[in-house]
Amino acid sequence: MDEQTKKKLIQQGRDFLHYDISGEDFVSDQQMKLPQPPLVKAPMRDQSIDLPMNFDELNINNDFMDVINKRQSHRIYTDENISLLQLSYLLWATQGIKSIRGKSYATLRTVPSGGARHGFETYLLIRKVDGLKPGKYHYLPMGHKLEYLGEVENIQEVINDSLCKQPWTKKASVVFYWSIVCYRNEWRYGINAHRPLTIDAGHVGQNLYLACTALGLGTCAIAAYDNTICDPMFELDGNEEFVMYTSPVGTISLSNQQKEDNIYAFVKEQGL
Repeated sequence: MDEQTKKKLIQQGRDFLHYDISGEDFVSDQQMKLPQPPLVKAPMRDQSIDLPMNFDELNINNDFMDVINKRQSHRIYTDENISLLQLSYLLWATQGIKSIRGKSYATLRTVPSGGARHGFETYLLIRKVDGLKPGKYHYLPMGHKLEYLGEVENIQEVINDSLCKQPWTKKASVVFYWSIVCYRNEWRYGINAHRPLTIDAGHVGQNLYLACTALGLGTCAIAAYDNTICDPMFELDGNEEFVMYTSPVGTISLSNQQKEDNIYAFVKEQGL
């Protein structure tokens, strides 16, 4: 790639992050009083699994400062099962619905979202969760349920390939794939709907980090994923809805801390 093309592409990325004041005369579908899109995606299957919510039975670190200080990315997992209750807690912490405002105008969730649009859907590749068979799943936040979407052959390799061949992800107990249903945000914000989505994704990812830390689990947010694998896997059309953020979750061991630190050995070696 020549230098001029590289600079052009970088500028396009910078422009994307700017609020488009030239579009102030744009009239959104909300302003036109068109019907708003559904608050959540409809179930994709006929049956679903109720998730437990007896979170008081979990061993949760409730020391907020300790959780903040211990939060970090983990890429080394011990390849063990997590409990269904732990998974339920992670789903609740990242996209749980606390209440509904108006006549189904908006959901108030455990994470903030611009205009309470909450454009995300949560999909999972589950390897090792007690009581759940391996495969692909979709979270139904309205009822705090999971629906099983089907078996995934060679699931470890699919995880690896879908996350741009990062082999450490193969030992994750579960991988979170968050999609965006674009029109939920576009209905209100029109041409300026997309920049805030990147901000909202950060809220979701940080809540997963904090929830994992409180449970003694590990996660590592990943922006390198292959949409040609992720979208068809979860039956997404790739335009109206597509995966935009991912995060493996796994069991960790304090004895692996030195190995985690070695990932950044190049910093010391290069004197950075």
